[in-house]
Amino acid sequence: MARPGGACNADLAPPMKLIDRYLFNQLLGPTVLATAALSGVAVLSQSLSALDLIVHQGQSAWVFLKITLLGVPSLISMVLPVALFVSTLATWNRLHTEQEIVVCFAGGMSRWRVISPAIRLACFAALVGMVINLWIQPLCARQMREELTRIRTDLVSTLVQEGQFSQPAKGLTVYVHQVQSHGQLSNLFIYEEKPGGESTTYSAKDGQIAERNGSPVLIMRHGSSQSLTTTGALNFLAFDEYVFDLAPFVPPPEVIRYKLSDRYLHELFYPDLTQAWERSNRLKLYAEGHARLSSALYNITMVCLALAAVLGGGFNRLGYARRIALAGAAAAAVRIVGVGIQAICDDNIWFNLLQYAAPLGAALWALSIVLNQRAGRRAYRPLVAPARPALGAAP
Repeated sequence: MARPGGACNADLAPPMKLIDRYLFNQLLGPTVLATAALSGVAVLSQSLSALDLIVHQGQSAWVFLKITLLGVPSLISMVLPVALFVSTLATWNRLHTEQEIVVCFAGGMSRWRVISPAIRLACFAALVGMVINLWIQPLCARQMREELTRIRTDLVSTLVQEGQFSQPAKGLTVYVHQVQSHGQLSNLFIYEEKPGGESTTYSAKDGQIAERNGSPVLIMRHGSSQSLTTTGALNFLAFDEYVFDLAPFVPPPEVIRYKLSDRYLHELFYPDLTQAWERSNRLKLYAEGHARLSSALYNITMVCLALAAVLGGGFNRLGYARRIALAGAAAAAVRIVGVGIQAICDDNIWFNLLQYAAPLGAALWALSIVLNQRAGRRAYRPLVAPARPALGAAP
């Protein structure tokens, strides 16, 4: 025999799933838009500093775009908790003000069932943040570091400044009218002063920086050279092609040193203690590794604080400006405390436990405010149809 009420529960299950999906979709759109907007602002501010690559380093627009895009993953990981906080506040405040949340409570949904779509989205965002922090960000940061090192050691950008007289090394003055693609130079002038007192002036219609026998050279075409010896004699030479050795003026190759943000998780937790720097900074490496793991938890914390701002008290048609302001201050305080905890972890490895305690403690505190609203439970009584008297029964 079927249990009483079994058919009613089966009938209520599909609408509950539809409501869950509706609440999740209502939150997903604003979260994506807020993340895109905040990331766009952050990318714009970062790109302004990267304009130096084009203005002073003579790099192409593609290099500028590549450097900017390589910094996007770390920016997304940074702004995603903020975007979740803002979108959850806006969405749940609108739904609560329009009494859609009231209808959910009146329909028999528990508080946990109402907030579960937001918690699921927060957990998904935490997973995305974890993937970015552990794999995507270090990969992009390494490629950015290598690209910046290549730009700093680029011979064209090091030796040449278009339209200006530059002195890349002692005793060497270079002027180039125009720098074209693939290292092509036009209308160049070189003045070289040797230690013995001799000086040579080169002028050429065009040139190109290349490599011969493993050594960097400047190939000048259709030009001439004038050299003045110590005795005062002047030598003049016209040439169709002349190879100028750049090896004495090129600095030694720069060794790429990865920063803490460029390292993978296993490199942070298992440093190479045979190296002096890693041995003396192993506590900083551990702190960075725990910060990578714990920072993803702030996605859940921010959503819980936003839910506490809207559902942490009674219903108010005029809005929840005071509770929202307090939640915003709490969110900022929790994040600032997290940054401070990471700083003190450089001196004591056991303080790394606090990096997890801060976001988890704030999230549990906010959830307790939402779920322990007894007054709210009494206010939103489930809608239960009155029982009909049996046929033939006395009224």
